[in-house]
Amino acid sequence: MVHKLIEWSLKNRWIVLMLATGLFVWGIFAVKKNPIDAIPDLSENQVIVFTEWMGRSPQLIEDQITYPLVTNLQGIPKIKYVRGSSMFGMSFIYVIFEDDVDVYWARERVLERLSTVTGTLPTGVAPQLGPDGTGVGHVLWYTLDAPNIDLGEQRAIQDWYVKFALQNVPGVSEIASFGGFQKQYQIAIDPNKLLYYKLSVPEVIAAVRANNNESGGRKFEMSDIGYIIKTSGYLKSLEEIEKIPIKNQKGTPIKVSDVAAVQMTGETRLGIFDQDGEGERVGGIVVMRYGENADEVIDGVKAKMKEVSKGLPAGVKFDIVYDRGELIKESVDSITTTIIEEMIVVSLVVIVFLFHWRSAVSIIIQIPITIAASFILLNAFDISSNIMSLTGIALAIGVIVDNGIVMSENAYKHLSEKYELWQNEQQKKLNEI
Repeated sequence: MVHKLIEWSLKNRWIVLMLATGLFVWGIFAVKKNPIDAIPDLSENQVIVFTEWMGRSPQLIEDQITYPLVTNLQGIPKIKYVRGSSMFGMSFIYVIFEDDVDVYWARERVLERLSTVTGTLPTGVAPQLGPDGTGVGHVLWYTLDAPNIDLGEQRAIQDWYVKFALQNVPGVSEIASFGGFQKQYQIAIDPNKLLYYKLSVPEVIAAVRANNNESGGRKFEMSDIGYIIKTSGYLKSLEEIEKIPIKNQKGTPIKVSDVAAVQMTGETRLGIFDQDGEGERVGGIVVMRYGENADEVIDGVKAKMKEVSKGLPAGVKFDIVYDRGELIKESVDSITTTIIEEMIVVSLVVIVFLFHWRSAVSIIIQIPITIAASFILLNAFDISSNIMSLTGIALAIGVIVDNGIVMSENAYKHLSEKYELWQNEQQKKLNEI
């Protein structure tokens, strides 16, 4: 088989050269399309289920949320195992699938199973899926440099302006906010006053909920104009909350202000984000979607940041604290430089030791063609250009050259033998004459 292939190649040299040129051009396009990252993604094929039930102990979370979810999610097809983790007010379920399973197919199966499990969980508890990213999907961290704005306002800017803008960048799965205060109304109930007025905490909660609502009416037409009637009862200030009546005792309404203190403050926090020891900051984490090109996603986020900066308050700007783009650039440049240097050194060694320019050219020309063709296979198997894959290509250059040298020497040996036989035959003919 090999003998016939070599024979056909020798007889059709121009076809072989055209095929090699086409393979090289295809490889060049594959290089441009191949995703670039600093490190290979070795994380497991997983789907994260996050459930929040604030104020509950880890043991209660384990018994009423984590355990029911783990036992019900174990029957999903093509699953390897399920891990559960319970902590104060939160539950995390890690559903690990087989490596050949499509991640979006896996997320659909988990959603289907969650729709049947939700009814068995406590009232008001709703499990949700984590972002469609991997363990190495955190490609960019940034903070807001806003020295003259309080942390509550900074977090509002991050959650209601910056986050929504950056999430529109192609390839971004989620913008995870951190730091600052999430503004909220808090009602601090005095238990002694509740006892005095003979009220309970559920009565206070029910009164606030009933007075923070909006209901629809109907539509009517007058003078060929349609009007919609509705009642708007959403709370807009501390004073409105304080004036909410809870109960009527002997003709006197008991208001929220009679039994509690209402204030505007931040949600209870479990930690802070301090930058360089200069104080607390507010920022976000850019999570890349599964299978995206990290380099393109980072460039897209940075371009979007320049656009978003125009709408930020005066004096507020972005401060990038972690940028994998720099690591990607340095890593790829380092490996690329090494590959080029190795190609030059190997070419010189081949020329010096063979000392035959046609044989040397036939060997050297294999190096760029083979490297370009290797990117076709990288794209076919969804492997990015990273430290590991490019290092493997650099190490393979020696194997490529060894193969060419062996084949050239073998061909030269057989040609020399044939040439020697031909010379002997010609000498015999001369002697006979």
